[in-house]
Amino acid sequence: MEEQKKPVILSGITPSGVLMIGHYMGAIRNWVALQHEYECFFMVADLHAITVRQTPADLRRRTLDIAAGYIACGIDPDLCTLFVQSHVPEHTQLTWVLNCLTSMGEASRMTQFKDKSGENAENNNVGLFTYPVLMAADILLYQADLVPVGDDQKQHLELTRNLAERFNFRYSPTFTVPEPFIPPVGARVMSLQEPTKKMSKSDKNEKATLFISDTDDAIRMKIKRAVTDSGTDIRFDEKNRPGVANLMTLYSTATGKSNAEIEREFEGLGYAEFKEAAAEAMVGFMRPMRERFLELRSDTTMLNALLAKGAETARNRARRTLRKVYKKVGFAELG
Repeated sequence: MEEQKKPVILSGITPSGVLMIGHYMGAIRNWVALQHEYECFFMVADLHAITVRQTPADLRRRTLDIAAGYIACGIDPDLCTLFVQSHVPEHTQLTWVLNCLTSMGEASRMTQFKDKSGENAENNNVGLFTYPVLMAADILLYQADLVPVGDDQKQHLELTRNLAERFNFRYSPTFTVPEPFIPPVGARVMSLQEPTKKMSKSDKNEKATLFISDTDDAIRMKIKRAVTDSGTDIRFDEKNRPGVANLMTLYSTATGKSNAEIEREFEGLGYAEFKEAAAEAMVGFMRPMRERFLELRSDTTMLNALLAKGAETARNRARRTLRKVYKKVGFAELG
């Protein structure tokens, strides 16, 4: 009996910094579960990174940091394909074909372009304008059935679907039209210093973010200095008590306790006791990640070999798709 093909999932993170606990709680812990059920392609999206000016040495270092962080958080290169985006040139080759299918109106309506072009007025480049098309190429190259997306990426996935359907209609069925994947579990982790905005790996205030490379003492310090609220009781209320709610989310992840259980545990106690417990819980939770991350980063040869193996697997899949695309659009074959 023929083995049933697993649905394909693709996702990735841009190397603009070391992985943080927000990546793990919001995405990677779901990836860890998905790799057992789906055919997963997880990439370090370094091509996307250069829409913002980068220091070359920093970009190379952060690319390896992200790859090592994936593995430290539980991604298994033997169960999925782990690779660096720029190691697979088919991404940019397919992007050009898709650029020629994308109207100026479609690209200009992308809300993230409007936001990011306003933030980077001195570097308002064409890559920033067309990077949703590169994102579409990322997805379509691997014939992804499902794409994990947050609210800020739904519009880009819709563009991907439109381009796939347009190409299929114009040239004959070629691409799988991907569907959004809404994970069963996900946590929105907020800044420790500004709990009304998401935690960010590129936040200029390092006290706002818990990185998986943080030492035990750094984790304790960041949590104990986290912004809380004007109340005194430990109660989950994201709207009115965002600081405490954020710390409760972290504590819940580290301990497996529900918000109701946490509220009962700290009934009659104050912020000092709760922060102490939350800090120690996160230290114990994050220590294995940090130790594995440092182990991987100390052996660059081994890490590069893992990424080369992943790139080879990714290229084999990407070539098959690109070969079909080139033939259908009419490019002359080589040789």
